[in-house]
Amino acid sequence: MNETMVCAVGRVATQPVYREMASGPSARFRMAVTARYWDREKNTWTDGHTNFFTVWANRQLATNTAASLTVGEPVIVQGRLKVRTDVREGQSWTSADIDAIAIGHDLAWGTSAFRRGGKPEAAASPTSPASPEPNWETAPDDSAECSDASAQRLPEPAVLM
Repeated sequence: MNETMVCAVGRVATQPVYREMASGPSARFRMAVTARYWDREKNTWTDGHTNFFTVWANRQLATNTAASLTVGEPVIVQGRLKVRTDVREGQSWTSADIDAIAIGHDLAWGTSAFRRGGKPEAAASPTSPASPEPNWETAPDDSAECSDASAQRLPEPAVLM
């Protein structure tokens, strides 16, 4: 495929807008990307031109984007660049959109705590043959197979000194 893939590093400029569409969830936000360069004459870093992109996210990425991002946070966005030219009221407008594949916080500026999103109920069946491991996070129930409560308990580990 002939697509222009980009990786943009910048800041969230607008609060993400989340919408439930017929094709699934969608979210969009504006991202500001400012070039910085070392000014040798002033011996300091200087801000250059700022580019603004509209970032589009779909499906689970849209849900996670809306729940994770707020204005001003540093982000890294990878996706397909789409440049559009439009004529409005006799003027030519050009916009640059990114159809996001991945969005994340830029950890060069701070920390982030990752949380895995919830799965649908149908996929989380502990007795399905696709999951060979038992669900260790649920407490064993008192079943008819083992009437003695002490037989269900595991022995305490020995303390070695």
